[in-house]
Amino acid sequence: METLKKGLIVGLQTSWTLGKIIFPITLIVTVLSYTPVMDWVVGLLTPFMGAIGLSGEAAIPLVLGNLLNLYAAIGAILTMDLTVKEVFILAVMLSFSHNLIVESAVAKKVGLKIWVVLLVRIGLAVLSAWVIHLVWQGGGETARYGFVGGGPREEPSGIGAILMQGMESAFFGIVQLAAIVIPIMVFIQIMKDLKWLDVFSKWMSPFTKVLGIRENTSTTLAAGLVFGLAYGAGVMIQAVKEDGVSKKDLYLVFIFLVACHAVIEDTLIFAPLGIPLWPLLAIRLVTAVLLTIAVAFIWNRMEKNEQQQNKEWKTDPGA
Repeated sequence: METLKKGLIVGLQTSWTLGKIIFPITLIVTVLSYTPVMDWVVGLLTPFMGAIGLSGEAAIPLVLGNLLNLYAAIGAILTMDLTVKEVFILAVMLSFSHNLIVESAVAKKVGLKIWVVLLVRIGLAVLSAWVIHLVWQGGGETARYGFVGGGPREEPSGIGAILMQGMESAFFGIVQLAAIVIPIMVFIQIMKDLKWLDVFSKWMSPFTKVLGIRENTSTTLAAGLVFGLAYGAGVMIQAVKEDGVSKKDLYLVFIFLVACHAVIEDTLIFAPLGIPLWPLLAIRLVTAVLLTIAVAFIWNRMEKNEQQQNKEWKTDPGA
């Protein structure tokens, strides 16, 4: 009983911490989406779309996905006549880079620098689109979407209706977050008290070793992979407090997760677009593994060089 109580308290505290970030950002971005600001951002991006194999109108789902969420982006794509190649490029880009404002703010709460998160996510999105555009010569036929859309959504009229929609989206976003975070935290508390977490960390250790990170990050890694970046951050906030996760491991785990998180939901959500899902998942997973290994290798080399220089300086300070 004490375990459930402690897990529930931690879950509520984490939901409150993340909710304070999510609510205002969701409200502000939703309101901005009905102002000329959105049109201005789309117009700014349009000239660059051709370089990555996309038409100008494809900027709309990109902006919606990055500022709001994947659901908004996919809803926009379903209303457009795009080629199979364009839809696949958009899906890959959005899988790397979506909901940037909220998820970057959450990452900052954990202790990461926002510019690092933005650089990795946007960089991966643009680079992957450019590579697919150059390598894939097919996909020129018009995309046939897998599911029939639910029809156009009724646009709110007036500032009051817009604010109400924004508050509704923000509220249900937090409810959804709490519905996932609280059971995760209760389950993790049970695992800790029954010593299952140590066993789980050992199971994950071969994978974490390949990535160049310590075993105490395994729970966060699993939570982020299955449930998403924000939920992984919720677990990480607690792990930093209790498990002594280092700054280096913190960055490496999040570099992996920004490239590949919520692999079930964020993959299946693209099913209505009628694109092959396995290549989409494979691109994310392989990219995440290779990128994390590369960053860990470079980081370790830099640490060794710095230690060597310090050792040489202590041996011969007058050199």
